[in-house]
Amino acid sequence: MNRLLLTSTIALFLSQSAFSKEEIAQPEQTRFESLSKLTKVIGTVEKYYVDDIKLQEIVDKALKGLMQELDAHSSYLDKKASKEMNIQTKGEFGGLGITVGMRDGALTVISPIDDTPAFKAGVKSGDIILKINELSTIGITLDEAVNLMRGEPKTDITITVVRKGELKPLEIKMKRDIIKIQSVFSKKIENEDVIYLRVSSFDNKVTEDLEKIINENKNAKGFILDLRNNPGGLLNQAIGVVDLFVDKGVIVSQKGRAEEDEEKFEASSFNTKSKLPLVVLVNEGSASASEIVSGSLQDHKRAIVIGEKTFGKGSVQAVLPIENDRSENIKLTIAKYYLPSGRTIQATGVTPDVIVHSGKVTQNEDDKFKIKEADLKKHLEGELEKVDEVKKEEKILSDETKKVITGEDLLEDNQLNTSLAILKSLIIMNK
Repeated sequence: MNRLLLTSTIALFLSQSAFSKEEIAQPEQTRFESLSKLTKVIGTVEKYYVDDIKLQEIVDKALKGLMQELDAHSSYLDKKASKEMNIQTKGEFGGLGITVGMRDGALTVISPIDDTPAFKAGVKSGDIILKINELSTIGITLDEAVNLMRGEPKTDITITVVRKGELKPLEIKMKRDIIKIQSVFSKKIENEDVIYLRVSSFDNKVTEDLEKIINENKNAKGFILDLRNNPGGLLNQAIGVVDLFVDKGVIVSQKGRAEEDEEKFEASSFNTKSKLPLVVLVNEGSASASEIVSGSLQDHKRAIVIGEKTFGKGSVQAVLPIENDRSENIKLTIAKYYLPSGRTIQATGVTPDVIVHSGKVTQNEDDKFKIKEADLKKHLEGELEKVDEVKKEEKILSDETKKVITGEDLLEDNQLNTSLAILKSLIIMNK
């Protein structure tokens, strides 16, 4: 009986062992079958496709399709695309000053950058690009679109866009130019002890420049940080900017597929330069690094975020070589950003504490219906022309040397005007 029991136990153990081995071996078999399927498809295309297409071209197309199917930000960079990427990161190139992304499969403008050809031509956040010159963008990859828009300075380019509120597509013509960006500047607000800080993109000097401005304005009572139409930039600069205002805690974390890949970036009191009241302005053109800054400051309850919901680009891409000489690469999404509260930015964006739409400040129309001396029929037209000429000269001079945001400027910007009102409330509460 004992021998029978022992034999049964050994048989059961061997059976379980064999089953375990079969379970372990199964994925390898499936992996082999999958790779075999890919090889068969490539071989069939090479043999039967209507045009004579070389194996290398088939493989390149397969790689492009694979990366495009993963997500909007992953891509295969062949020799030409890799060379273009090196030019972009190491040298000057002609471009439009426009940041684009894929939203629901459509090539969408994240934001035009201040004082660039796209900005001056009237390109707006949220525009969907239908055509670049005469080429349709349907089915195009993000990198292909960027390469099409880049080119020699002073060359012409036309983009056709669909814009919310417009009945038909708009053709926007412009000339490429060398993109030189002033990423940080500040202004005082007329009759107020607050400083307006504008960050148009996160290049490698943003934290340093903001720290300098903060140190130069010791008498300020509060700050407005404008991140509208800021498409992002360097992660370390986003972390540095938050660290200027937050003295402890997680600023942002980066999580990959494996738990051990998580990386946390924390604030340090040593780097904190201001504890004054702060409001942050965002809109749908605020993406990536600007979403990290606004979302992190919001989670720390360090700032009131004002404006419109942001773009929602919270993924991390790495450029990984597939050739030893780095002549060909893949740009692969390897992680996502998470804010201190644990929420993700990707595809959801940052929702402001106070939703305020863009446009002019609504005013009492009764104030506009007033008879002035200039309206009187017998007013001396010659004298009026002289006054008008003086006013024009003063306005031009003011625009060229402008360091102050006036009351008139505030009436033209509803979001900024609301930000000032909220900041003044915070200053009163902070006393």
